[in-house]
Amino acid sequence: NENRQFHASAMYRSLDVSNPIFPGLKSDKSLLSRLEYRMSEWQGLLNSDLLYETGAGQEQKRDLTYIEVPAGQGEFTWNDYNGDGVQQLNEFELAVFRDQAKYIRIFTPTNEFIKANYNSFNYSLQLVPRALLHGKDLRPLQRFLAKLQLQSTLQMQKKQISAGALLLSPWSGGLKDSGLISLNARQVNTLAYNRSSNKWGFDLVQSNNSNRALLAYGYESRSSNEYSFRARWNIGKTFTTEWLLRKSRNRLQNSAKSFGNRNYDIGQMAAEPRLSYTLGSNFRAQLSYRWQQKRNAEGDQEQADFGSVNAEMKYNLLQSLSLQSKFTLTDIRFRSLNPQGAVNSPSSYILLEGLLPGKNYLWNLDLTKKLSNSLEMTIQYEGRKPGSARMVHVGRAGIRALL
Repeated sequence: NENRQFHASAMYRSLDVSNPIFPGLKSDKSLLSRLEYRMSEWQGLLNSDLLYETGAGQEQKRDLTYIEVPAGQGEFTWNDYNGDGVQQLNEFELAVFRDQAKYIRIFTPTNEFIKANYNSFNYSLQLVPRALLHGKDLRPLQRFLAKLQLQSTLQMQKKQISAGALLLSPWSGGLKDSGLISLNARQVNTLAYNRSSNKWGFDLVQSNNSNRALLAYGYESRSSNEYSFRARWNIGKTFTTEWLLRKSRNRLQNSAKSFGNRNYDIGQMAAEPRLSYTLGSNFRAQLSYRWQQKRNAEGDQEQADFGSVNAEMKYNLLQSLSLQSKFTLTDIRFRSLNPQGAVNSPSSYILLEGLLPGKNYLWNLDLTKKLSNSLEMTIQYEGRKPGSARMVHVGRAGIRALL
């Protein structure tokens, strides 16, 4: 009906091998199915979408290599952790700054295949009390509930080595399951209050991310869990204040011993108040301070305390010129069980966000000029002074045609 729709399709396949001519060809049973369900009830109070899929196939093992490209056109950077001058797979990290992004990652298929079952499960759930509770004659409790909004989403894709049985449950096993080939799962739960108000409101967000990949050298598993709180308050038409609180935990585990130096388990706490000033649609300035505390429970158990002052400004002139600038001063106190070379490790690079202990200065300037109705010119300048390292300057310019 108009409020609920359900779609289903399924195919069951049974393969019996009586004369195994080809090695590795075995009898097998598999199920291919797809279920979809959509719902909208009580005038939009409750909205939901659900998708469930199962299947089977061959999973090909992949090898990976890193190829150097012009600076700024890649995604990864190379850090020579052991100082031997030779690029190794466990020495590449996602680049924090664009001028360090000099490598791309290429996945190369191998001749090894694994019989695998896959499972996919997605859902989206939204609760909007305002759909029923509206009007002027509301009680205090009804007015409170009308300002609430709850949303929950989950996306999960799972592949597992086939053991002769069907993979029906996406929650069976976990990241430590030895039969797991790959897992990508993301769940976000959001509770918002007074979101539609232009004066004040707040959001509570809880998110989980898990993924596991089968590579030529073994398994690589990543997971993260985060809780965040964001509140805003508009003081008149020109000033806005925001408060952000965050608590998170990030983990990386590799099954290969040669990649054990990349493992980390980093817990983080952060707080950031912001003050913004807006003058019409032409000028906006923001000042903020961010405090962070990070602790690594693996390896050398690195610890870092951050104190950052951020200032941003954006100016638009007659819709033909846009000027944006940002300056950040970050003071980092760093400790480790291995004081010699402790900063030169994968976990320290992630922990310090590409910066160094001590005072770090970052600044950038972006200028966008509209030359005509179809041409736009952009000039960008970035600079940084990380700790005791040398100063770095990066400049870029480009012209874009708007067709």
